[in-house]
Amino acid sequence: MNEYQQNGKLSHYWRLFRSPSAQYSLGALLSIGFVAGIIFWGGFNTAMELSNTETFCISCHEMEENVYKEYQDTIHYNNRSGVRAVCSDCHVPKDWTHKLVRKIRATNELFHKVLGTIDTPEKFEAKRLQMAQHVWKTMKETDSRECRNCHDYQSMDYTEQKKRSVQQHIQGFDAGQTCIDCHKGIAHSLPSMVEIDPSAVFQ
Repeated sequence: MNEYQQNGKLSHYWRLFRSPSAQYSLGALLSIGFVAGIIFWGGFNTAMELSNTETFCISCHEMEENVYKEYQDTIHYNNRSGVRAVCSDCHVPKDWTHKLVRKIRATNELFHKVLGTIDTPEKFEAKRLQMAQHVWKTMKETDSRECRNCHDYQSMDYTEQKKRSVQQHIQGFDAGQTCIDCHKGIAHSLPSMVEIDPSAVFQ
């Protein structure tokens, strides 16, 4: 190929680049949109998953100095089977739709972080009952959905449970109760004002 032909081809490609046909334009736009969509989706999901890590959850001192310390003394943190439930296991839904809704609602927590609503132990304790009631209400409405990711009624082996636990579980199931009705204090300390709220009693 001589120099003239090479220059001619370069000129042809340059014209296409500067004034592409409708066919090439549509194809290019679709390709760019497809690649951009993958990058956006991947980045979005990566950010979602990073915000579900224990490290992220305790990155603010409000959580690290209060509920995280309490959680470290519970069976969800250390147990004989070595299975640990982290913050997101209990507080973030697994399915994408409910997870997205939870993340959107979490922006309110960021707002209160900026306001310093619970930035001291005293402020935290003053709000503990209110925050706990909000979580209990949500778990009640979802039939303890996040608990059931690990604890399945159908998989319970009653022969491995204590007699009192067996009786309470059977009675609870028959009464249509859900996990949070009886296990409010399982991962965090109960509010000091629990006596003013009869529904907050841990059985």
